[in-house]
Amino acid sequence: MPTYKEALMINEQYALDNQQEATGIKILLQHFSKLSHAKLFENLDETMPEQDYKAFRDAVDQYVIKNIPVQHITQKEYFYGYEFFVNKDVLIPRFETEELVANILLIYDEIFNQTPVKVVDIGTGSGCLAITLDKEEPNMSVSASDISKEALTVAHKNNTILGANVTFKQGDMLTPFQDQKFDILVSNPPYIPKDEMVEDLVKDNEPHIALFGGTDGLDFYRIIIKEAKNVLNDRFIMAFEHAYDKKTVLKALIEKHYDNVEIRQLKDMQGKDRMTFVIKR
Repeated sequence: MPTYKEALMINEQYALDNQQEATGIKILLQHFSKLSHAKLFENLDETMPEQDYKAFRDAVDQYVIKNIPVQHITQKEYFYGYEFFVNKDVLIPRFETEELVANILLIYDEIFNQTPVKVVDIGTGSGCLAITLDKEEPNMSVSASDISKEALTVAHKNNTILGANVTFKQGDMLTPFQDQKFDILVSNPPYIPKDEMVEDLVKDNEPHIALFGGTDGLDFYRIIIKEAKNVLNDRFIMAFEHAYDKKTVLKALIEKHYDNVEIRQLKDMQGKDRMTFVIKR
């Protein structure tokens, strides 16, 4: 059997030779070694147990040859420091969305000054946004919706595993909340235009219902922005993640439906216009 170091080097090259990222091999090796990052580093020159190596090699083939995301193989992804369960029924949480969470928390402090608020997450998927906000800010009472029963099964599981207290409802967009009022609305809805090219790893493995947002990718924003006033209090925050090239049209859409609001549009760490916030004081 190879050492952990040999297993890593051989299979990283195998991935690169097949146009896959070598970082996926590191994730798989740590998962199947059952060692922490630090312990794996300390034991790089130790021989990998045969059973662990076989499971690791099978997983490598799923990733490299069958083009299955490593997160679907390990069934986990880290988001804002929390380990979320993920599978084919939900989008894999992206690190860019962590920035949306961080900015929501900052703007909440500014506008609501640590007072109790009710938050709703539309199109929750794995629950990563709703659960993280619930965990990070005790003054937030968080609800979330998704049209997908399968996605909500995943979200409920994460809610339990992480000890969060989010209320989940199944239904289309804002429909489950027509009899409620909220102070903060957040959403990272499907925003890929239906005819846009998507890399095979995403297209072949992640739910299309959570990826595509109509002809121009803005169908769900139109619905949420138009109907949000029915579920928002007089003072509110709306927070959206969106495609980097939709900043201008999204601002125009907001201005069409809302007067006397502040619109903040922020870049992510890669310098792309990814976040829009609507604030009514």
